[in-house]
Amino acid sequence: MKILLIIIAILLIVFLVFQTWLYFSIKKTEVQAYSTVYKESYLEIRYYPAATYATIESPAKSYSELAVSGFRKLAGYIFGGNERNENISMTSPVYMDINDTLSSMSFVLPSKYNETVAPLPNNRSVQLQKKEEVYFAVMRFGGFATDKKITRISEKLKNVLQDKSISYSGNFKYLGYNPPYQIFGRRNEIAVAIEWNRP
Repeated sequence: MKILLIIIAILLIVFLVFQTWLYFSIKKTEVQAYSTVYKESYLEIRYYPAATYATIESPAKSYSELAVSGFRKLAGYIFGGNERNENISMTSPVYMDINDTLSSMSFVLPSKYNETVAPLPNNRSVQLQKKEEVYFAVMRFGGFATDKKITRISEKLKNVLQDKSISYSGNFKYLGYNPPYQIFGRRNEIAVAIEWNRP
């Protein structure tokens, strides 16, 4: 019994050390640049300058389906699956546009790249795209993302925007900032493009 308790204690210590290391290492990951132009407790309006994305399209209609298939293809590209066999640093967030017609998943490339400088993917299903500047309305939530949570927060954000008479366009997107094996300090967001011309 005593040996079992010692083993459990050692495993717990290793787990906590790993999670602590992971938390601080994730903080060193480049986050897509943006500036906050409006904020209240549950809503943030951000301006995002133009950026380059690596994107795959998928028939997946759920978070779990898209997360598995999409991540594998995009990770292949940044971990050397490109014309220069170049490793590209991971950034955050990962974008997921989940809908009933055609879903997509995107990695934001590091700021030193654009669509002409970035190496071309070996996998033709990975597309390099320049996204123009945009204003996003954003709502954050913690824990692990699920389809139920994504739907609930999307509806909440939609209602808030309607109450404030803020026009939005396109699909509501899920933004994920953490690897699946990170337990603590998780950051998830729902974002949608809006019209913003307020001071």
